[in-house]
Order: sequence, then structure tokens, then C-alpha cells
Amino acid sequence: MGVFVFLPLVLPLTAWPIARLAEQHLHPRTATRLLTGVAALMAACSTLCLGLVMVVGTAQLPGNPLPDGWSDPEVRAAVPYDEVVGKAAIPALGAVLVACGRALWRHGRVRRRAHRALAGLRETEVAVLVDDVPYAYALPGGRRDRVVVTTAMLECLEPAERRALFAHERAHLAARHHRFLLAVQLAARANPFLRPLRTAVAYAAERWADEDAARAVGSRRAVAYAIGKAALVSRSTAAAALAGFAAAGPVPRRVAALLGPAPAVRSWPSLFTSVGAAMWGAAAGAAVSAMSSANSAVTMVLILHAATPL
Repeated sequence: MGVFVFLPLVLPLTAWPIARLAEQHLHPRTATRLLTGVAALMAACSTLCLGLVMVVGTAQLPGNPLPDGWSDPEVRAAVPYDEVVGKAAIPALGAVLVACGRALWRHGRVRRRAHRALAGLRETEVAVLVDDVPYAYALPGGRRDRVVVTTAMLECLEPAERRALFAHERAHLAARHHRFLLAVQLAARANPFLRPLRTAVAYAAERWADEDAARAVGSRRAVAYAIGKAALVSRSTAAAALAGFAAAGPVPRRVAALLGPAPAVRSWPSLFTSVGAAMWGAAAGAAVSAMSSANSAVTMVLILHAATPL
């Protein structure tokens, strides 16, 4: 196993270049799916390897419930510097589990609050709340997916801009963007090196919805104006964790992208371009991470099996 058990903990660094270049060179849909997949795979691999290292550290603690053979020198030799990293992995994995648990709890709490706020309203696709605070967001789940918007937000927009707002939020719901956002949020909690991918996916998901809205209403300029106007009047809300019309991503960059030509849906770019090299680098990092974690897991299982008396 050796040092290979540590590789998945640092290989997320190979995805940083594509996280920076994706918004400039990839279609938002491609960027969202690619970065989320890479982040989820790398987070799972790093958490698995952290757990394998933790086994060695836990087996050395007095009074632990693990078999005595798991603390034999042959088992500890599978992990370099087992005395230090084995015990350090125990609080590290605990912190990862607590952070991911809190993220899931907060996500569920936000959605429950949002659904409770709609209690008593008709089960329509669009829920209009009487509120002086302008905001809008996509609310998945419940009996049906819904677009939530306040009267203050509607009063700020022209009819064409309202159509753009509804098209944007429907795009979030249709593409299930909340799943991508939750996946990268958990990945960033599992491995801090994946935080740039979380930021990139949040922006790419908004751009994806922007492009779908522009195609639905037939005017990129109308969507750009609606986003800019909504950003000027929007305030943070309790549902900030949900996909919102002007809540995530740098709004000026989104507006500038909409005022330009529509992004082309390209195939896998050439290796001899910056984005191609970055994509291949991230793919290679994810593949090596998967192979390292699989090799470490199999090796550790075989060693522990051999060290456990029948």
C-alpha cells in the first residue's frame, strides 16, 4: 500500500486548472457535469483512504473493539509513519463526517423551511409570496417542484424579464441542479482541496440555467437585463442554499456572457489546448485517485484478513 494511500488526499489539486478554465472554454452543462463527477469521485476516494489509515490508528488505541491482530507490526507497516498519521486520521475522518452531516442537515432544514413557508398556498408550479424582500428560487421536492418568487421581485421586473426569471428557475428544476450543488458541497467538506470545484460548479449551474432560459424566451438580452436588475434589488434569504435567480456566481460575468454569443457545445477538446490539457489532467488525477484507493482498499483487506485469527 505504502504512499499510494495518501495520493487521493492530494490528487484533487490536479483539478484546479480545469475549475478555473471551465467557465471560459466549456459549455456550462458540460462544465457542471464534468466538475461534479470529478469532485464526487475524488472526495469518495480520499475519504476511503482516510478511513483505511484510521483503521491502523484505531487498532493501536487501548481498549478498542478491533481484533488484536490489526495492530500487529505487519499491519502497521502497510501505512508509512503509522504512529503519527494513523492516530491523526481519527479526528480528521471524524471532522469530515461531522462537516458532511452538518451540510446535509442544513440543506434539509432550508428545504423544510421553504416548504413550510408555502403551507396553505395552492399546489401550483409558481408560488408567489407577499413579501417586501425581492428574491426568487427553485424549490425541488414535496408534491411537485415549484418556483418561488415574491411580489417585490415581480414588481421590479418587466413582463419579458419575468418570463426570463421563470424560465431560469424552471431550468434549474428540470436539470436537477440542486443535486449537483449538494454533491460538490459535500465533496468540498470531505476534502478542502475540492473547494475551487464547488465554486466553479455553482457558477456553471447558474450559467446553464441562463442559457436554457435564453433559449426558452428567445432573447439573451432579456435574460441578461433580468439578471442584472434582480441582482441590484435582491437580498439574502433563508433559502440562499437553493438555486436562485441572482444568488450564485458573479453576476457581471453572467450578464457579459449572455450579451455575447451562445457557447458552442464542443466535444472533448484537443490535448494541445489549455482547456484540453486541464481536462486530461483532471481525468488522469481522478483515474489515479480511483486506482490508488482501490489498490489500498484491497491490500488493506488482505492484510487484515491475514492478521485476523480464525
